[in-house]
Amino acid sequence: MKSILIIGLGRFGRHMAQKFIENGHEILAIDSEEDRADDAVGAIQQILIGDATEERFMAGIGVDNFDLAVIAIGENFQTVLEITVLLKDLGCKYIVARATRDVHKKLLLRNGADYVVYSEREVAERLAIKFGADNIFDYVELTPEIGIYEIAVPQPWKGKSIVELSIRNKYHVSVMATKKNGKIFPLPDPRHVFEGNESVMVMGTAEDIGSLT
Repeated sequence: MKSILIIGLGRFGRHMAQKFIENGHEILAIDSEEDRADDAVGAIQQILIGDATEERFMAGIGVDNFDLAVIAIGENFQTVLEITVLLKDLGCKYIVARATRDVHKKLLLRNGADYVVYSEREVAERLAIKFGADNIFDYVELTPEIGIYEIAVPQPWKGKSIVELSIRNKYHVSVMATKKNGKIFPLPDPRHVFEGNESVMVMGTAEDIGSLT
């Protein structure tokens, strides 16, 4: 279980906090607006109303005791930057910040953020890939070049095993898991024989995945 600080209780912050709670983590949420805090009180037990750019307030929380801090504010970059710098100065272990522009991402990373998320853009890109190709069911970006794709088993793979196909050498992708009847089977044995009624999760570049679909 991790101790996580969520700053900002808009839709993005609430959804992230709820997901962390579902996964068994301990959450403290902060928002400057009482109305937003009231809206979230049914799902999040520990909420403080206060200004996360105010040093005395944040120091009193003991941000250095949290495993992770998420700055879920998206509408005011100046505020996000100020909070990022303050959290870093107060000894926060790991900071995830939200941005809407590439230049903001660069500035946040230079000023203390460990990871920057483009919430709307990343969701849009994922959905565009998922729904824009007939044989791609889902997608997770690892880097701008490499991702994990859930795809239909390519026709040439059906009835053959991973080792028989020499997938990594021939197709330049790695098989991470198979999925059948909604159940995921991670790291399949090299002797696994692909069936037509399952999907496969492969890691590789968009170009290499495209050659399979």
